Amino acid sequence: MFKYILVGLFMLLNLQADTNNALEAFKNKEYSKAFKLYEKNAKDGNAKAQSALSYLYSNGLGTNKDSKKAIYWLQKAADNDNSTSQYDLGMMYLNGSSVSKDSTKAFDLLTKSSKANNPNAQFNLALMHYNGDATDINVTKTAELLESAAKQGHEGAIQNIGRIYMQLLKFKEAAIWLEKNALNGDESVYYLLAEIYCELDKFPKAKKWAQKSIDIGNKDAKELYKKYNLANF
Repeated sequence: MFKYILVGLFMLLNLQADTNNALEAFKNKEYSKAFKLYEKNAKDGNAKAQSALSYLYSNGLGTNKDSKKAIYWLQKAADNDNSTSQYDLGMMYLNGSSVSKDSTKAFDLLTKSSKANNPNAQFNLALMHYNGDATDINVTKTAELLESAAKQGHEGAIQNIGRIYMQLLKFKEAAIWLEKNALNGDESVYYLLAEIYCELDKFPKAKKWAQKSIDIGNKDAKELYKKYNLANF
């Protein structure tokens, strides 16, 4: 139904550690200086500096490119409760990128990041629950995670939460999100909204969305229109 979203690994925002001098050096492209400063703070246990150091190793900035050290410091940051690092590392395990694919490790890391309210982690964890990947299938949990991500503006979550609520027969909740999709130009939800409002006995609204769906050539909408005699509303 929906696909994993892999935001760029080692997000640049993680460079904003508590080491202002390191960040300033990075912005000025003084990568060797930035590396030394981040390395010092990373060894002192600063999670953001650890994540930044991972980024520098991954891209060979201020040091030789070293994927093993990049993973090492990303793991350190993740263990140090850096939610973005937990997400990045979790997605690496999920996709088998630079590490051996391991859905169980991915699930654990994405769960930790999700609990810190990371919308990207919530979206991908929702998909794992939906597919039963390293966990039992749980559509209710999928909806819960998508709802949280959607409220933070995650586009993938916004596009899918209404459909998941339909599966759970939570039509009122589904209608709220599907109407948002419709306003954003998603014509595929017109028919779904018509179905929902028929289920809710809100036939004037059902007529509105059925007609919109008919106008774009949906034959099922025509049948729905006839079945519920929507012309009478």
